[in-house]
Amino acid sequence: MKCPFCGAFDTTVADTRLNEEGDVIRRRRRCSSCGKRFSTHERAEIRMPQVVKKNGSRVDFDRDKLVASLWLALRKRPVTVEAVDAAVLRIEEILLSRGEREIPSEKIGEMVMRELKKIDKVAYVRFASVYRNFEDVDEFSDLVREVSRPADRGQ
Repeated sequence: MKCPFCGAFDTTVADTRLNEEGDVIRRRRRCSSCGKRFSTHERAEIRMPQVVKKNGSRVDFDRDKLVASLWLALRKRPVTVEAVDAAVLRIEEILLSRGEREIPSEKIGEMVMRELKKIDKVAYVRFASVYRNFEDVDEFSDLVREVSRPADRGQ
């Protein structure tokens, strides 16, 4: 690690500590050349896959866009921030566990619909009605009937 004061590369670690969450390591370092001390912070670098849009273009995965999409569907619905955060975390974990470098936007949309179906049926119908781009009222009615089935009421 290069010293930020003199630029020397000969530094030693004097102390290492883990933060409370366990996801960041703080290292206290000392420069062998100038003797000054400084801290570094180390965290895991996680690379989310690129999102392949319907037109074939590729964009970086955007967590904020995912959260905004969920909240748009959940507008004026009695859902907690914690429930949305948990849904986003589950989607991100699935994306990371796949280990793929690219993922079609349609797959992310399907994941969002699954999460919304668990959280709030009205939000699920809202999102699906836009996402699936229904051609007629019958397709929309089929979706509402699917959500209204007694077997789904417990979720």
